[in-house]
Amino acid sequence: MGPLGSGKTVQSCQKLFEGMCRQEPNSQNIRPSRWYAVRNTYSDLLTTTIKDWLELYSELGKYSEGNKKPPTHTLDFDLEDGTTVNAELVFIALDRPDAVKKLRGAQVTGFWLNEMKELPKAIVDMADLRHGRYPSMAAGGVNCTWHGMIGDTNAPDDDHWYYELAEELKPKEWRFHKQPGGLLKDGDGYKVNEHAENIHNLPKDYYLKGMEGKAKDWINVNLCNEYGVVMSGKPVYPEYVDSVHCMKEEYKPRKDLPIILGQDYGRTPACTFMQFDPAMGRYIGFDEFLAENMSAVLFAPELKAYIDRNYAGFEFAVGGGDPSGQSKGQATEQTPFKIMWKHGINVQPTHTNDPDIRRASLVNNLTRLCMDGKPAFLISPKCKMWRKGLAGGFCYKRVQVAGDERYKDEPDKNKYSHVCEAGEYGLMSAGEGRKALVNPDLNTQTVIANQEWSPFA
Repeated sequence: MGPLGSGKTVQSCQKLFEGMCRQEPNSQNIRPSRWYAVRNTYSDLLTTTIKDWLELYSELGKYSEGNKKPPTHTLDFDLEDGTTVNAELVFIALDRPDAVKKLRGAQVTGFWLNEMKELPKAIVDMADLRHGRYPSMAAGGVNCTWHGMIGDTNAPDDDHWYYELAEELKPKEWRFHKQPGGLLKDGDGYKVNEHAENIHNLPKDYYLKGMEGKAKDWINVNLCNEYGVVMSGKPVYPEYVDSVHCMKEEYKPRKDLPIILGQDYGRTPACTFMQFDPAMGRYIGFDEFLAENMSAVLFAPELKAYIDRNYAGFEFAVGGGDPSGQSKGQATEQTPFKIMWKHGINVQPTHTNDPDIRRASLVNNLTRLCMDGKPAFLISPKCKMWRKGLAGGFCYKRVQVAGDERYKDEPDKNKYSHVCEAGEYGLMSAGEGRKALVNPDLNTQTVIANQEWSPFA
């Protein structure tokens, strides 16, 4: 894992080439091996992965592409010891979890996983069970000298599968190498890292000039080599500024203030936790509870157990949920709301599901200032997914057309959308949706102090 310009790709190519040359020869003095170079799309394979490989080793074999076979470089060259390297490098695109079927039956010496953070974990899992199968005594007259996977990547997000493996699980037979960043944070700015690798092969002031005109999250990930996310697309909440709206420390909920729940349903249910401070007129989002591929029948008891474990003794206001949660399932008369009520979680459908009103319930508070000069909505750093969604993870996807930037009319339904919409439903249950209807053009600089209105009256 390294920054741009650190030589990751060339090092990966050299490691692969070394494996080809060190393969033990068979009785015919041939060193046989077969390798797969994996990237997420064929366009990326053609423009980067294949191009980089062939710049180094094109003269050592024959490259072919077309027909129904994937692009392949067949290497055939002699070494000084009189043996011949006979290796095959197959370039293959695997961009979806269901693409694992392309690997089934593959007999491979090893894999090069180019830009690993773009690959689904399911692809990596399957690849890990397909290497070491060629050569074999039956197929090549000799076993593998070395087999395994090598990979290169820019820094992924801290909720990415790579982060979990490298920083938390640390599998016994895996090795993770983190290169020094090209830049280091220096107060509010950056400075060149004197320990950065491959500097002598880069243009003068490569990193200093490279950060000009770039957003901080982009610099942190691509130049400083720090875990993080670079948001793409048009943010649903451009009003959100992380340095302004995210609290410096985790918020500890107050027992004298009710907790407001917001919920979104479906197979990726989400629940947000907020409190409203009437003295300041401020909402604080302080926790989240998320699940993947889980029905309301399973989600509700898990959420109830989480509440009992973490918020026993707290008062809860009537929360808000997606009105579609009133719909019955195809195989049951139960609705998400009925299931929540059964488990003692008091949430009600909001009065409307109009996305403009839902957005306004949050945006009006993002842009409204309280008496201390801070916004009327703050979020705790504990809410990792919610925070990233507000910062741009929840977005409108760009339409791939030439000319001006264009975006889809509906936000992308991704891993950030559910928790963000759950937060909107929670705010609507506290009366923010109706306030937006009554006065959609709220003064964004309104100062609120000791008002008597309360969403729990």
